[in-house]
Amino acid sequence: MTKQLKPADYLKKILTARVYDVAVESALEPAKNLSRRLHNKVLLKREDQQAVFSFKLRGAYNKMAQLTPAQLKKGVICASAGNHAQGVAMSAHKLGTRAVIVMPVTTPQLKIEAVKALGGEVVLHGDSYSDAYTHAAALEKKQGLTFVHPFDDPDVIAGQGTIAMEILRQHQGPLDAVFVAIGGGGLVSGVANYIKAVRPEIKVIGVQMNDSDAMVQSVAAKKRVTLADVGLFSDGTAVKLVGQETFRIARGLVDEFITVDTDAVCAAIKDIFVDTRGIVEPAGALAVAAIKQYVATHKTRGQTYAAILCGANMNFDRLRFVAERAEVGEEREALFAVTIPEERGSFKRFCGLIGELPGGPRNVTEFNYRISDSARAHVFVGLTTHGKGESTKIAANFSRHGFDALDLTHDELAKEHIRHMVGGHSSLAKDERLLRFVFPERPGALMKFLSHMRPNWNITLFHYRNQGADYGRILVGLQVPKADSKAFGAFLDTLGYPFVEETDNPVYRLFLQT
Repeated sequence: MTKQLKPADYLKKILTARVYDVAVESALEPAKNLSRRLHNKVLLKREDQQAVFSFKLRGAYNKMAQLTPAQLKKGVICASAGNHAQGVAMSAHKLGTRAVIVMPVTTPQLKIEAVKALGGEVVLHGDSYSDAYTHAAALEKKQGLTFVHPFDDPDVIAGQGTIAMEILRQHQGPLDAVFVAIGGGGLVSGVANYIKAVRPEIKVIGVQMNDSDAMVQSVAAKKRVTLADVGLFSDGTAVKLVGQETFRIARGLVDEFITVDTDAVCAAIKDIFVDTRGIVEPAGALAVAAIKQYVATHKTRGQTYAAILCGANMNFDRLRFVAERAEVGEEREALFAVTIPEERGSFKRFCGLIGELPGGPRNVTEFNYRISDSARAHVFVGLTTHGKGESTKIAANFSRHGFDALDLTHDELAKEHIRHMVGGHSSLAKDERLLRFVFPERPGALMKFLSHMRPNWNITLFHYRNQGADYGRILVGLQVPKADSKAFGAFLDTLGYPFVEETDNPVYRLFLQT
């Protein structure tokens, strides 16, 4: 950077920024449900509703609108695999100039098509952003293009700062803190410059993923730190090295930094959906996750916080993962490995204990079991909780009643992989019949099933996962002697649940039957 800009310089640049040719003044909405739960007022700045579903077009357009006619005639170039690419492409279309977007070859087709639809010329190069950036720099010199940096540029920073200008205009009452996601630092730099110039009493709190915390580490080290690796869940903030200018600004103006984990972000995505019916990308939920953490840490009540929902470019196939982890992130679900005696009636006894847990009965959210030992059974169980910190108490209660329990609520291996791997061949599963049931999702449905069973029909396999519907799908293996076939048919009729017998399914024979 040639000249080191002061906050007053940035204030002028933000007030005169040209963003509204492409951006809209996004809404600042109260998150009513979340506010009620947290006992603090939470406001959501809806940058997820911009034309490219992200704030990035503000900075990109402001930068490009400052270019000379000669520069615009030659065109612009950027390196990006996400929201900045779409912002540059849309801005170029509006300004009637050429935009070359260098993207890693690993970029999802959805994002490539989105950039092309906006008129961008996509060049695929390398496996990472760094590879794409290096190639873009070479093309910039070779073709005489102007590089539009995603964050480390005063005009880009000023464009992003217009978000803070809108927040303070839209909410002129008390505001205790604004929470801002940080990747390279362009957004937090713009927001901090404006807020500290106009309302310095308002805290600016930067938020990063715990596995992509380049700014946090850099501020702590008092110099820019390059991360060896970054987590990719929040791809919008997965930056290994923050900007030189953004580091200088954040270090001087940001009041506090918070790091959040994947489960907390998944829970925040759900919180935002409940209040807005909108689905943000992981980066877009960082600010809300941080507000929840901040309130829990500082025990605040009656304060007002603003969260910038910075983007909604969510890959649809990621939603399954988010839904799976949201309940654990909020600690509304606890996971356990429980050992029970491999004897008739113990499974029913264990299920009865779940209904008698202190604090009231819990819904079973997941149950995975496969017979594998003649003496002991190991089951993977998920239960609803009434709040944070309950999982250790529930595990202790199981142990007191003779069921050794291991709390897996915070075990990454269990949450990510093991829950899907309980099962396999078993030499103990003689006379096994396999059935798929549809259960009504209501308390007592599982106990009704168990109470109708004959005690000599041993459960050899059980797989259930709550999917949020009003019915559940359950796979059950039962040892039913051939002599009991007629009685078993009568049992199924009495039960009254829809079912499909899968005993002859070739997939079952390949993977579960010895």
